[in-house]
Amino acid sequence: MSDIQTSTVSEDGFASTSQVGEFELTIDATGETGPGPNAVLVADYAACFLPAFRVGAQQRGHEDLGTVQIDADADLDDDDDLEAIRFDVYVEADLDDETLEEVVDRAEGICHVHSALRPELRAEVTAHGDAF
Repeated sequence: MSDIQTSTVSEDGFASTSQVGEFELTIDATGETGPGPNAVLVADYAACFLPAFRVGAQQRGHEDLGTVQIDADADLDDDDDLEAIRFDVYVEADLDDETLEEVVDRAEGICHVHSALRPELRAEVTAHGDAF
């Protein structure tokens, strides 16, 4: 038995609806009725990286980061394939640059999406402490 099961249906055009457990997600390759697949991948990556960042911080003795926000940017090549991803991670807690770097390194080891991507597409991460 598989660990993850989804079902994706498109009745017409380039939009599809994916059923993921109890949740529905509409993705539209044209970006007209929902986000496109590349945007969803970038958002999914950030949504995976953020809790991994929190766990990495906890493992380094920083339990309360306060608000954490990831602003993601991505570049597409001429074929609309993802070419580069960058994260700016903003953390409410006042952490020094060395600690932020340690937490980023740990988060990269924890985030499953990071591990699944080919190395040249993994996010370039810049973290900012005392950001809120």
